[in-house]
Amino acid sequence: MSDRGDRFTRATGTSVIGGAEEHQSRSLRSLLVPIALVAVALALVPLWLGDSGVMMGVAVLGLTFACYAVGFNVIFGSTGQLFLCVGALAGIGGYGGAVLADTVGLPIILSILLATLAASLTGGLLSWVAVRRSLGVIFTGIVTLIFALSFENLLLGLGEVTGGDAGFVIQSGADTFLRENIPPYYLMLAVVVLFLGVYGLLRRSHFGWAFRALRDDEVAAELAGVDVARYRVYAALIGSAMLGMAGATYAFTEGRISPTTFGFAEVDVVVIVMLAFGGIGTLLGPILGAVTFTIVDEVLIEFGQLKLVVYGTLVVLLFLFLPRGVIPTLGSFFEKRRDRPEENRAPTPEA
Repeated sequence: MSDRGDRFTRATGTSVIGGAEEHQSRSLRSLLVPIALVAVALALVPLWLGDSGVMMGVAVLGLTFACYAVGFNVIFGSTGQLFLCVGALAGIGGYGGAVLADTVGLPIILSILLATLAASLTGGLLSWVAVRRSLGVIFTGIVTLIFALSFENLLLGLGEVTGGDAGFVIQSGADTFLRENIPPYYLMLAVVVLFLGVYGLLRRSHFGWAFRALRDDEVAAELAGVDVARYRVYAALIGSAMLGMAGATYAFTEGRISPTTFGFAEVDVVVIVMLAFGGIGTLLGPILGAVTFTIVDEVLIEFGQLKLVVYGTLVVLLFLFLPRGVIPTLGSFFEKRRDRPEENRAPTPEA
């Protein structure tokens, strides 16, 4: 087979001589069952933590980071666009929703939708710039990191609107279930399930085929007829919308946000570690990473700023020993055991 044929096969998941190499089941049941099991397991958390307002707040934050990880997975895990502005896009949703509701006086739901749209368009614009300038992974990361740092400075510069360092106290929703102990957890869990469903359906659609193709080999994807620029922007629009919606929803449940709520060190670094641990490009990798590192974060809370050093060390160890993440590594292990021939089978006696 020619080199071009090899590249086509790797990029599209299909063989040039016929047949599909992608073994992922396309049935709806194979998507809904894992999501339902995760939803049921997470729905039981308030049975243990429901009596503690502090711990329920930690649980809500953990689900918020799961949403962030899913959104980042759509952008980076699907198309290889290194957006180092996860917190900034979530902050557009959080601050945008808060300002629209408190200052402008719009209903909370409408404020969340408009803030989500703003985050989506911002992410799409960043992706469009990266595509038009033919920026690689590293330069895309640099551009989006600059945007993230600029966003933090913007929040401080517009202190009369955003509250600056003191933060923004959100009055809207203060007398609703959004500020109760347990209901915000289930609201955020519903958002997590929604995001998983959307991401799972994307993977099983022609979008997923195109995403896998351009992520694995951009040149071969173009040969297969994939509009690389368009699908990269699509991924950025969808993933950024998830980030904005998650940030806005969390802002209204928390009641107070500040620049550190959506800071690069507080959000982006953690999300990258979560996704690298669970498995980039997998359905449940963001959930596994979010649950694991929410617990780890509570264990390391006494270390203060040294947590970043620990996270950095974990990233190095992950890429050294689990470069594909936990879920892909375990999947490959069990698949090899299942496909391995039974070497110790007793020989069949000849007649």
